[in-house]
Amino acid sequence: MAISTSTVIEFAGFCLWISICMLRGLNAEAPVTYDGTSLIINGKRRLLISGSIHYPRSTPEMWPGLIDKAKEGGLDCIQTYVFWNMHEPEQGKFNFAGRFDLVAFVKLIHSKGLYVSLRIGPYIESEWNFGGFPYWLHDIPGIIFRTDNMPFKKEMMRFVTRIVNMMKSEGLFASQGGPIIMAQIENEYGNVEAAFPGGSSYVKWAGSMAVRLNTGVPWVMCKQPDAPDPVINTCNGMYCGDTFVGPNSNKKPKMWTEAWIAWFQVFGGSKPQRPVEDIAYAVARFFAKNGTFVNYYMYHGGTNFGRSGGPFITASYDYDAPIDEYGDIRQPKWGHLRDLNKAIKLCSDTLLLGTPESFSLGPAQEAHVYRRGPVLCAAFLSNRDAQSDTTVNFQNLTYNLPAWSVSILPDCENVAFNTAKINVQSNSATLIAPRLKLGSSNKLRNQKMEQLISWETFQENFGDIGNAQFQKQSLLEHISTTKDTTDYLWYKISVDVNEDEPFVMSNIPPVLAIGSRGHVVHVFINNNYAGSAHGNKTNPSFMFELPISLTSGNNDIALLSVMVGLPNSGAHYEQKSAGISSVTLQGFKDGTHDLSQELWTYQIGLFGEMATIYSDTGFVSVNWTSSSTPNPPLTWYKAVIDVPDGDEPLILDLSGMGKGQAWINGEHIGRYWISFLAPVGDCSTCDYRGNYSLHKCATKCGQPSQTLYHVPRSWLRPTGNLFVLFEETGGDPSKVSLLTRSIDSVCAQDFETHPPSIQSWQKAEVNSEVLHENVEPSLRLNCSVGRRISSIKFASFGNPSGVCGNFVKGTCHSVESKVAVEKACLGQRGCSITISSKEFGGDACVGTVKSLAVEATCS
Repeated sequence: MAISTSTVIEFAGFCLWISICMLRGLNAEAPVTYDGTSLIINGKRRLLISGSIHYPRSTPEMWPGLIDKAKEGGLDCIQTYVFWNMHEPEQGKFNFAGRFDLVAFVKLIHSKGLYVSLRIGPYIESEWNFGGFPYWLHDIPGIIFRTDNMPFKKEMMRFVTRIVNMMKSEGLFASQGGPIIMAQIENEYGNVEAAFPGGSSYVKWAGSMAVRLNTGVPWVMCKQPDAPDPVINTCNGMYCGDTFVGPNSNKKPKMWTEAWIAWFQVFGGSKPQRPVEDIAYAVARFFAKNGTFVNYYMYHGGTNFGRSGGPFITASYDYDAPIDEYGDIRQPKWGHLRDLNKAIKLCSDTLLLGTPESFSLGPAQEAHVYRRGPVLCAAFLSNRDAQSDTTVNFQNLTYNLPAWSVSILPDCENVAFNTAKINVQSNSATLIAPRLKLGSSNKLRNQKMEQLISWETFQENFGDIGNAQFQKQSLLEHISTTKDTTDYLWYKISVDVNEDEPFVMSNIPPVLAIGSRGHVVHVFINNNYAGSAHGNKTNPSFMFELPISLTSGNNDIALLSVMVGLPNSGAHYEQKSAGISSVTLQGFKDGTHDLSQELWTYQIGLFGEMATIYSDTGFVSVNWTSSSTPNPPLTWYKAVIDVPDGDEPLILDLSGMGKGQAWINGEHIGRYWISFLAPVGDCSTCDYRGNYSLHKCATKCGQPSQTLYHVPRSWLRPTGNLFVLFEETGGDPSKVSLLTRSIDSVCAQDFETHPPSIQSWQKAEVNSEVLHENVEPSLRLNCSVGRRISSIKFASFGNPSGVCGNFVKGTCHSVESKVAVEKACLGQRGCSITISSKEFGGDACVGTVKSLAVEATCS
C-alpha cells in the first residue's frame, strides 16, 4: 500500500509528540501542590534542581543552546525574573519582542522538557536598572514604592495580573499542562520591611493578591520570614543549608531560590569567583538537611546590554556561572555541579520518602541519613572543619573526608561523590584577532584586526543643541530631570570675571568646588576639558575641587553629569538622588562665590544620542572625519567592518579606551569604563575551604574591571557592520580590536583515591534501588563540538603537581604516561583513561598515592 509523504510526516510528528510527552511528563493538567516535604507535581513528589537564565541578558538565538546545556548539566527547571521596565518602558505601551519575548522563552524551555520558575516580582533588584521598575512609575503622584501605598499597589497589581493572564492565555502554567510550576511575588522584601510602617500589611496584601490570581501553582517569597499562608518563604544566600531556619510552617517545603554561584561585578571592583568545591559543599549540605529545591543563581549570567545595569554594574553579568557570558560551558564548574546534581538525584526517592536521622561523627563531622524500607538508604557525611582532612567511621566502615566537604553515599555504603574532589576537566579559552575585512567604505582590506580598524570621528559639542536647552535658577536633580532617557545631563553657566581679581593678576588659579550625589562629572572651562571625578558603588557621592583657568570677562563653565545606572535597592530607593548638588568658585577678592542658586542652562542627553548617530540611518546625519591624535574627550568613533565567518563568540576588546558606551549596527552593547581600575591588593589567594567572601579568589586586582565586551553574532551582518563608540574622556581607539574566542585547551587531574565516575551509578526503575559498577576511577577529556584532541602537551601518572596549564612532574612519574594518553586520546573528540598502574606499565612508586594529570590541545 502506498503511503503519502504527508502521512509519513504527520505520523512522525505524532510519534515525536508522544515521545516528548513521555520524556518530560509536563503535559498533565493538574495543580502543583506541596507539603512540608516537597513540591508535588502531577501527584508525584519532586526533588528539583534549577538554574537562573534571564532572557534579556542573552539573545533569542542563544536561548536553545543555553537551555540544552542546562539540561545536560542536570537541571530540571529554569528560573527567570520578569523585567517590568523592559516590557512597559512607557506606561501602557508594552514590548514583548526579541530579547523580551517572555512567552517564546517559556515555550522553548517547555519544548526542551524542563520546568519554569517565574519570578514576577515585579521588584527584582538583580543588579538591574531601577530594580526592574520603569521610571514612569516614579512620577505617579503620591507613590511610595513597595509598601502599603495605593498608587503603587494599583500599578503592581495591574502588571502582575497582566503577566499572569498572558501566561494563562498561552496555557503555560503547570495546572494547564505548561511548564511553570511556581511563581514569585516581591523579592527579598524582608531586607527592608522594617523601614516601612506599612511593611507587614503590604506583605499580606501582596501574597493575597498573588494567590487570588488562581495560577494553580504555588507562590513563593524569598527572604521573607513572615510570608503569609499559603505563600512559601524561601532562602537566598551562600549557605542556606546552615543559615536558613526553614519555612515558617511545617506544611511548607524547604526551598533555596538563590544559591549564589559567585557575585556580580562592579566598575572599579575586582572580578569575583567562587570555587566550585564550595558551591557543591553548600548545596549538598542543603539537601542533606531536608532541602528539596535549589536554584543556582546564576547558571548563565549573560550581559547587561545597553543601559540595563544598576549603579556601577558592569556590562558583563557573567557571575562566574557554569555557562559563561558567551554561552560556553565553564569547566570545571559546570561538570562538577553536573556530577553533584546526578549524585543528589540518585538519592531523590530516599530523600523524599525516607525517614531522616542525623548524628555526630566527630567535633565538626556529622551524618545525615535517610532510610526507606529494607533496601533504600542514602547518607551525607559532612566535614565542616575548614582546615583539616579527617577520617570518620560510619556503619562500621571508614571514610576519608577532606576539609570543608560532603561525601554522598546513595546506598549508605559507597561514595558516589565528594564535593571537594573534582573529577572533571578544566577548559582554557584563547582570544584570537582574526583576519578580517574592512567594510566597503574603507580602503584597507585583508589585514589583521588590530591593524585594520580605521576610525572616523565626530566631535560632540559641549552642551550646545539650541532648542533642546532650558534654564532654571537652581541645580536640578539628575534622575528626575533625565527620567532614565539618557545617562547624561549638562549643567552650564557663564561667570563674569573682573580684570582685578587676584587669580587674573597672579599665577594662583581659582578653585572650582563641585558637590555631586553621583555618579560622574566631567568639567569643561571655555570649551576646554579641565578634569573629571566620580564616586563608586559603595559611595556614589563625592566632592571635587579643581584648580581652573579663568580669564577676565565672560567664562563658560559646562559640567557633564553622568549616571551609571539608576538606584535599585534599599528602602525608598526611588527617592535617592544624583547629579550636581553644589558648585562654588574659590579665589575671588570678595571671597567664595556660591553658584548653586544662579541661573543654569540645562541640556538632557547628547546631540549624538538625539540624532542616533550610532544607527544605520542616523550616522549619515553628521560629518565624520578621519581620526585625529591626540583623541579629545566627548568624541564619537565610527568604523565599518566585515566580520569573520564561524560560530565562535565575538568579543570587542576596548583596552585603551577610557569611559563611554558602544554600539554595533544600532544595538547597544553596553557601558564601558576601562579607566576605572580595581584596587591593588584586593585579591586574595584561592582556597575553597571555609566561608566564601567577595574578595576570596577574586581576580583582576589593579586592572580594569572589564575590557572584553560580548558582541552577539545575531546582531551582525556578513558585511558592512557599523561599530560606534562614544568616548567621554579621551581613549585610544587604535588599541580596540574584535576577537574570536575558542576553547582550545583542556586539562584534568584525577586521583586513584577519588570515587569512580558518577556515570557508573544508576537507579533501578522498578524499586528505585541505587546500583553501581565496581570500576576504577578514570580521567576524561572532551573537546567542544567540531574539535578533536590534536596533541598532548603534558601527561604524567605519578605524583605531578601544579594546576591546569602549569603542571609539573613529581618525584614519581611513569615514563609510559604520554604514550598511553596519546594512544587513548589523539584524534578523538573525547577520551577516558583508567587511573591504574597497569595502564601505565606497572607501579613505578609502590606506596605512593598516584594521580594522572593531562593537558591536551583541541583543534
